[in-house]
Parts: sequence; C-alpha cells; structure tokens
Amino acid sequence: MEILLNPVVVAVIVMIILCLARMNVILSLIIAALVGGAMANKSLEESINLLIQGMGDNAKTALSYLLLGAFAVAIEKTGAALLLARKVTQITKGKKGILLLGITSLACASQNLIPVHIAFIPIVIPPLLHLMNKMNLDRRAAATALTFGLKAPYIMIPVGFGLVFHNLIQEQMTANKLAIETNQIWKALFIPGLGMIVGLLFALFISYRKARVYKNILPNEEKEEELKFEKKHLFTLLAAIIAFVVQLITDSLVLGAIAALITMFATRAITWKVLNESVNGGIAMMGFVAIVMLVAAGFGNVIRETQGAGQLVEAIQSSIGHSKVIAATLMLVLGLFLTLGIGTSFGTVPILAALFCPLGESLGFSTMAIVALLGTAAALGDAGSPASDSTLGPTAGLNVDGQHDHIWDTCVPTFLHFNIPLIIFGVIAALVL
Repeated sequence: MEILLNPVVVAVIVMIILCLARMNVILSLIIAALVGGAMANKSLEESINLLIQGMGDNAKTALSYLLLGAFAVAIEKTGAALLLARKVTQITKGKKGILLLGITSLACASQNLIPVHIAFIPIVIPPLLHLMNKMNLDRRAAATALTFGLKAPYIMIPVGFGLVFHNLIQEQMTANKLAIETNQIWKALFIPGLGMIVGLLFALFISYRKARVYKNILPNEEKEEELKFEKKHLFTLLAAIIAFVVQLITDSLVLGAIAALITMFATRAITWKVLNESVNGGIAMMGFVAIVMLVAAGFGNVIRETQGAGQLVEAIQSSIGHSKVIAATLMLVLGLFLTLGIGTSFGTVPILAALFCPLGESLGFSTMAIVALLGTAAALGDAGSPASDSTLGPTAGLNVDGQHDHIWDTCVPTFLHFNIPLIIFGVIAALVL
C-alpha cells in the first residue's frame, strides 16, 4: 500500500491513464504533476511554481527542436526531401522490410555515426509517407523502428550519444562510491540491448506485419514531374554538413540549426520569404514537441521535489527479502516509473545512481550487475513515455497528415515491444554478471 500511495507512482499512473484516455499530453502532465504534489502535501501554488521552475531545464532542447523543424521545412521547400524519397523508393522496390530496416539504420546513425538525434525525422520521414501508404505499411512498425534507433544505440554502443550516456553512468556511479571504467559499461548493457533487438524484430515481422490502409492526403505527393539535382540541392547538402560540424564543435543543436539556415539563405538555396515561412513551418511542425519537453521538465522537477523516489526505495527494500530476481525486477520497475515521468534516460541516471549503488551493494549485486540495472532502469520508459523525445520525434514525422496517434500508435507499441524485453533481459544480466 505504501508503494501504491507513493507520489511518484500516483503521478505517473495518473499521467498514463489520462494519456490513454486521449487527453492532451500537456494537460495530462500538468494534472499529474499537481496530483503528485498533492500526494506529497504540497499546495497547488507550490506545485505550479515547481512545474514552472523546472521548465527551464529543457528550454535549450525545446529551442533546438523549433529551429531544427525550421531547417526541415526549408529542406522540404528546396525539393531535396522529395528527391531523397524517390531515391529511397527506387532502392526499396516496394519491399516493406527493406524500408523499415533502412529507417532503423538511419535512426541508429543519428545517435552514434552522425549524432543529430531526432533532427533527421521531420526531414526524411514526411516525404516517405506516400511510399508507406502505397505499401499499406503499418506506421506503428515505422514508429517502433525509429524509437529503437533513437534508443538502443546509446545503450549498447559507446560512441556519440552512447558515449555521453556511458560517461554519465560512470561519473554517477563513481560519485556514489562505486568505481568503474567507462569501457566496461557497454559490456554490462549489451545483454539488455539484445532484448531491444528481440522486441524490434517481433514488432516488424510479427506484430505489425499486416497491411494497414491510410489515405493519401498530403499536398503535392502525387506530383510526377521529373526532379533534377540542382545547385540549390548542393547548397542544401552543404548546409546539412555545416549543421553537423557546428553541432560537433559547439555541442549545440541550436547553433547547428542556425548555421544551416544562414547557409541556405546566403547561398540562395532559399529566399528571404522562404526563410520566414520555414521558421513558421518549423514552429507548426515541432512546436507541440517543444512545449511537451518544457512541461515534462517541469513535471520531473515536481516529481523530484516530492522525495517519493527515496520512499520507494525504502518500501522496495523492505519487501524484497533475499531473492535477487525479485530485487532486480523491482529496481527496474522503479526505473520504469521514474523515466516514464521524467521522460529522459539521461536525466534519470543521477537520481537512480544515488539509489541503486547503495541498494545494489546491500543486496549483494556485483558492480557490473549494478551497471546493468542502472543503465537498463534509466533506459526503461524512454520508449513508451508520452513526454520522451524518443516517442515525440517519431510521431512528429509520422503524423504530418494527422493519421498517426501519438499514444496508441507510438507510445503503446514502443512500450510493449521494448520495455518488457528490457526488464526480462535486464534481470538476466543482473543475475549472470
């Protein structure tokens, strides 16, 4: 009963129920934050103030998404995205499996090889929707493929965002008196990562294999005129490269997107009018994602201030007994609830490390087993959370024509196919390491 009445658990359950009932995600997060605050004996005014204070934590991310949306619209206006879509059509030759594996590969590259995260989705996916419609491809499969690529690589591969994630785990474990080298992290997380691969294959080739019919309602998607590679497309490619380089040098998606837009305007790939239209279009495309990320940060701040996470650990510790299987499962479920609420694996690591390091040691888990539990618990919920960029990104690309529901077509499929195998394989890793 103590666990069920915990502010964190109650807030997350309220958020999930409201989202499943198709309430707007932003309203769901706000109401859930107020309920969580009330469970911790905080007034409505205190909870709202904490929500607003926390929103600043994701301000940089929100601005990045708006500017990347503008860049995506600018690319679409040059015709470069349509050229890419037709090239992909030629390569796939109408085969769903090849298209889905290609989308998965692109998403994986966005985490490790060319670390642009979700920035590629609004550029690449909307022009492919017409092709997906002709194939009668279930977009839930595409959403699963995209979320896998946004998530699995940073768990398993210590490059790009993966290196950032692994360094974060190493730093937080060391801060909590459990020393480990960064190059050991991937070895502990490889087994949980295999669980995600199993989930992906099950989704692509079993769950969503059947045809699903969509309407062709996107503008200009039936144009058949010949498109040639022009100078403006070359400058668009140059802008993308500059965005990548600036991002790597400055570690700022904001500066990368601004540099790309300036390059496109300076080389006359787009006009002044198109530049303004692109910014407006970027706000229309990614504005919802940006606002959700802001409110999610506020929600996370309320959750942290309730002190419910520490209470959860105490409740779990008292109910575990001597079973490592039960202990590992409950620790992962705790991570699932925290990440579902906060919406980011990276943001959850410092919270979980402070709880898992002493708890894991007291339960007799090895350092590598604690790494597996910490990394898996942080990753849990990133897939399936209504407030995670790993779900918001795919929806932003797949719902351009209004035929892809964020909760039922992205969050629920990714939750089922990734969180369940992550828990199973995470427990296995904790027991064998």
